[in-house]
Amino acid sequence: MNARNTETDRQRNAAALRIWENEGGASGRDFANRQYGRRVEADRSWTVYHVFSGIPAHEDGVAMTGLSRSDATRSMLSLNQRNAERRRARVAAPPIVPHERVAGQS
Repeated sequence: MNARNTETDRQRNAAALRIWENEGGASGRDFANRQYGRRVEADRSWTVYHVFSGIPAHEDGVAMTGLSRSDATRSMLSLNQRNAERRRARVAAPPIVPHERVAGQS
């Protein structure tokens, strides 16, 4: 392996790592709770987006675009935390049991 290939590989790996970190990094056991990521745009502003659709997230009717990196990170974590809390509440809710039919009724 020559030095030129090694440097190219390092650059490629560094770029992949930046993209991975941009999208929220390792999710660990929280994978199902991660619905929002952040990305840097061409104008160097940041956007919080829905990871499955790529559409910018909205909060109080305002698109989460044109943010600083710290604001995007804070907003992304907040949205993901809210979703995790909703999921926990849904899991903790008692199951809906259909009414049993009384004999003779159809």
